[in-house]
Amino acid sequence: MHDDCKEITELILKAAEAAHPETDGGAEPPYAQAVEWPVSCTVGPGLEGAIACESSVGYVNGSKGWLIYRGYDIFDLCANSSFEEVSYLLLHGSLPTAQGLDAYKRKLVSYRHLPHTMRMLMGFPLEEMNTMAALRLGTLMMRQKQTFRDEEYGRPDVSDAIGSDEDSIPMEIPPYGEPQAIYEFRDGPGQARDATGLESCYHLISGVATIAAAIARIRQGKLPLEPDPELGHAANFLYMLTGRRPTPVEERVMDVALILHADHGMNASTFACMVVASTLSDIYFSVGSGIGALSGPLHGGANEQVLKTLHTIGDPKRVKEWLNNARAKGQRVMGFGHRVYKAYDPRARVLGPLARHLTCSNKEVLPLFEIAEALESEVVSTLGKEKKIFPNVDFFSGLVYSCMGIPAELFTPVFAVSRVSGWTARVLEYLENNRIFRPRAMYIGPFGKKYVPLDDPSRGGK
Repeated sequence: MHDDCKEITELILKAAEAAHPETDGGAEPPYAQAVEWPVSCTVGPGLEGAIACESSVGYVNGSKGWLIYRGYDIFDLCANSSFEEVSYLLLHGSLPTAQGLDAYKRKLVSYRHLPHTMRMLMGFPLEEMNTMAALRLGTLMMRQKQTFRDEEYGRPDVSDAIGSDEDSIPMEIPPYGEPQAIYEFRDGPGQARDATGLESCYHLISGVATIAAAIARIRQGKLPLEPDPELGHAANFLYMLTGRRPTPVEERVMDVALILHADHGMNASTFACMVVASTLSDIYFSVGSGIGALSGPLHGGANEQVLKTLHTIGDPKRVKEWLNNARAKGQRVMGFGHRVYKAYDPRARVLGPLARHLTCSNKEVLPLFEIAEALESEVVSTLGKEKKIFPNVDFFSGLVYSCMGIPAELFTPVFAVSRVSGWTARVLEYLENNRIFRPRAMYIGPFGKKYVPLDDPSRGGK
């Protein structure tokens, strides 16, 4: 490890040391055990609280501030591992041997080259498109060279079909329904063909990074750069995006940021990927759905909004006044609070010190970090005590990316560059015991209404 990077590791270890006294203890038994189907649980709107599947990919304990990948604590992985190792871990279930990691890295390097996709992508007006729309377009274009599914002979085998509108609760139609739910799982090995297997996952992990970097270049009026086979995944991504080889510290910080964003439980984009995959569609369409879900402002883009907030505040001395006004208006403070965490987000614990380290030598971003520090202190001392609201992963990540020359409109695509590893890992896992997703909706509309002819004057009324 380069000497300049040792300080980064020390910062992560100190963050871990500070977190452990607040996060010690066991897992939450209701959410860390095998499921006996059918399962009883309390479900809220948007399927909140629903148990959709079992998983050994990752675990989030919001009350303690845990983030676990395949049994490994996120602090441990950030301090000692690399994104290549972590993405291998997520996909394969165990850390690679030295030989296995070397072979995996070679695979990722080989899949960075996307000349066919680049030619098609550059035919679109990317400078006029939302960056996430462009990323989704490029990702779906990748599949043209990887899968035969778009050809007529590549249509899914109709013998796989269950029903055109298969329902999940056959016992709902008495007296002819079943006394209990029937679960029809498909065999895993038969599904992992062409565009649903590991090779396609490797292709996506490398390719999404290449496409995101190319989109950034094209939007700046520049040509995409060829990948550098001598660089690791994080360093090559920064090189292709900025046009310069990153420093060892930038490479290390980017690697840590990618590790932190790789997986995070059954979030909206992960669920979107799994829903599409459950129909036995392929993994490219699944990841495209994840990108689409991530593009929504309730899921991605908060770190971009954080920077806008910091610019609006303008000065650390104005933080208290701004926060009081925001609270009086019921305005959400971007970068704070989380649907899952009721403790300090472990990802923010790592990114905060890294932002401080990078901004010390960046005169443009340093004033924003000083405002961020003051805002963090004020929010934690008020909302943290009152409502358990703490900084989340988005509060510091935008500052970190800004220090490395990543434009704000690329913040959410960078999220996808990392999260594609978690998306693909969870899709592969789910397909081993696949069950098409089919939740219910409670009908609250009327009954017995009579059709009114088009020329009847009363048509259109209630």
